[in-house]
Amino acid sequence: MSSDIVEMARNSGIVGAGGAGFPTHIKLSAKVDTYIVNAAECEPLLRVDQQLMVAFPEKLVNGLQLGMKATGAKRGIIAVKRKYKAAIKKLKQVIKTDSRLEILLLDDVYPAGDEHVLVYEALGKIIPESGLPLDIGVVVNNVYTLINLSEASEGKSIVSRYVTITGAVKNPTTMDFPIGTSIKDAIKAAGGATIDNYGILINGPMMGKAIDPKEAITKLTSGIIVLPKDHFVLKMKNERISSKVIVTKAACIRCQLCTEVCPRFLLGHELYPDKVMRGIAWGAPERPEYMTGTFLCVECGACTYYGCPMGLDPCKMMTEVKEQLRAEGLKNSHNRKVLSIHPEREYRKLPVKRLISRLDLISYNHDCPIQKRKMQVRQVSIPLKQHIGDPAIPIVKVGETVEKGALIGKIPDGSLGAVIHASISGIIRHIGQEIVIEKTK
Repeated sequence: MSSDIVEMARNSGIVGAGGAGFPTHIKLSAKVDTYIVNAAECEPLLRVDQQLMVAFPEKLVNGLQLGMKATGAKRGIIAVKRKYKAAIKKLKQVIKTDSRLEILLLDDVYPAGDEHVLVYEALGKIIPESGLPLDIGVVVNNVYTLINLSEASEGKSIVSRYVTITGAVKNPTTMDFPIGTSIKDAIKAAGGATIDNYGILINGPMMGKAIDPKEAITKLTSGIIVLPKDHFVLKMKNERISSKVIVTKAACIRCQLCTEVCPRFLLGHELYPDKVMRGIAWGAPERPEYMTGTFLCVECGACTYYGCPMGLDPCKMMTEVKEQLRAEGLKNSHNRKVLSIHPEREYRKLPVKRLISRLDLISYNHDCPIQKRKMQVRQVSIPLKQHIGDPAIPIVKVGETVEKGALIGKIPDGSLGAVIHASISGIIRHIGQEIVIEKTK
């Protein structure tokens, strides 16, 4: 029954593994016509999803079929970049016995994996402003999410995940790590950094963030990228907002290129990064809706890392404006349902090869062979919040011994969230915003 699949996902702690972390059992509770697998993996340098499609095609398809059963979907689409030839070959072999399933070939552009972009490419339908795929009868899930759903049907919980380790490391690789493994230990597993003064990005150079090596791998960690600390992408991520505002006022040339490459603007959304930049520079917007349009921004970074010729950061500016508007109690009023595609949209897509060049990442665009062995660690620090919604509530105590896979955090009553499980066997050493487990054997 569909309710059994929903409960299975809930009990296994499955969340959107592509980065957003939306609890999967909520999506599976919907009723839709079409189920789309987001197999685009459009962030530069990452490899994990394409590799998992090759390594576990049967699990991916089984997860898709389970999702379709739960939601009542009659059509399943695996949207994959045509350049992932090995994955496509494997998937074609697996889906040939199920006439409901098909493969959609995507161009190698950024951000092909954005839900609004993906749904339009797959179905020719436009999701309303501020809307979700559910609004037009569609569910979208990431490759890894559906592999996790398949494993949940085998009684497994989310206790580990494959992560691509790349950049300035000795042995770029994709490896399976227990949830809660420190980023520092993960880098060691890839042979360590090849430079002394380095910084770290997680989940890609475009939408990812700079982090401390003491932070831990979570259910949402798809990639760890080591770069020189003075690399311009890291400098952009780390620069203070006050400095960005000053430079915006001084250097923005009002060229509109940031808007012209915005994927949501090209889908017809009322989102104008250039007008936000102009409003910041002038101290007041031309029209209020230009600033409230920042609620529509998904922070993909196209405006910053591809559009702006002056090295400014429209993406961060829009994020800051959005946060200030929310702090002032303003709500998103942009919800138009009838949108018009920009006539030049096809010609303004961002080729990933060119994007990698713009980001000065060509020398770090390595092959990252997948290793199926699981990394062994002595200690993990498992965050209580690895998902959209409220943090999990600990149900263990310091000093308690737990087995790998044991439930250690539950969903707060009546709230959105996801459960968490022990990723190794050991003793609970600390409980705060994370649960620390130390291996004893």
